[in-house]
Amino acid sequence: MIGGGPAGLSAALVLSRAGRRVAVLDSGSPRNAPATHVHGFLSRDGLPPAELLAAGRAEVTGYGGTIIDGTATELLPDGHRGFRVLLADGRHVSARALLVTTGLRDELPDVPGLRARWARDVLHCPYCHGHEVRGRKLGVLGGGAGAVRYAQIVRQWSHDVVYFTPTGRLTDPERCELVARAVGIVEGDVQHVVVAEDRLRGVALGGGRVVPRDVLFVPPRFVPNSGLLAGLGCELDEHGWPVRDADGRTSVPGVWVAGNIANPRAQVVTAAGEGSTAALAVNAHLVEVDVRDAVDAFGRGHVA
Repeated sequence: MIGGGPAGLSAALVLSRAGRRVAVLDSGSPRNAPATHVHGFLSRDGLPPAELLAAGRAEVTGYGGTIIDGTATELLPDGHRGFRVLLADGRHVSARALLVTTGLRDELPDVPGLRARWARDVLHCPYCHGHEVRGRKLGVLGGGAGAVRYAQIVRQWSHDVVYFTPTGRLTDPERCELVARAVGIVEGDVQHVVVAEDRLRGVALGGGRVVPRDVLFVPPRFVPNSGLLAGLGCELDEHGWPVRDADGRTSVPGVWVAGNIANPRAQVVTAAGEGSTAALAVNAHLVEVDVRDAVDAFGRGHVA
């Protein structure tokens, strides 16, 4: 497994319980590290992300899996043996099959102050954080494709929502929809977020106007961490997302993906489920290889 988040650890758990030799390579920089709690994960709601990963690691190693702390820098074919994974510190790991769960990164709008408040009071997922900020003064930084629909979803958690958008960007139907649900519309260029006493206080626009807000929802641009897959020759779409089937199988035989590397909207519970699904497919692939090798050995007079 390349990546030790929920998808990679879930897959490792399934495969280690199936008696496979499993190694999880983890760089130790999970996307949800700034978040204080995981939500929407049945039986684990409210658990800090670090505790979830620690529990997953313990389960994997309890079944004989190995966790390797390190950063993979390149994936290489290794003849009939499968693949070789090169690490930044010079080590390498050989594997018969690969599951890549390197996730994605969030590219935020170029607004001063956003990144420093990320996952605190500047948020992106209303399903992850909406309940915790319900009833407060919420803002939505709009202007991009789908942002109005996103604001309508955020509206579910508060009656006081303001939609920030560049002037002239809203269509008449979008404006009508926002007004109909009492979503405030503020048009203009956002200059920066206003913070005092380590809390978001508002959003500053041109001309010195400040709109008071407690929380700002920002739909980021999702960028897949697909460089390793590209280097291995996996097919990517025009936006850099790996092309895969329903089980996560990529265009390169023996390579699968799961979680946010292929599904930008996967929450923690979704990513874990996709990791489990991919693990079943990986094991089925390895069984096919085992059968083929056993038949070849049998034909040569050797019983595996």
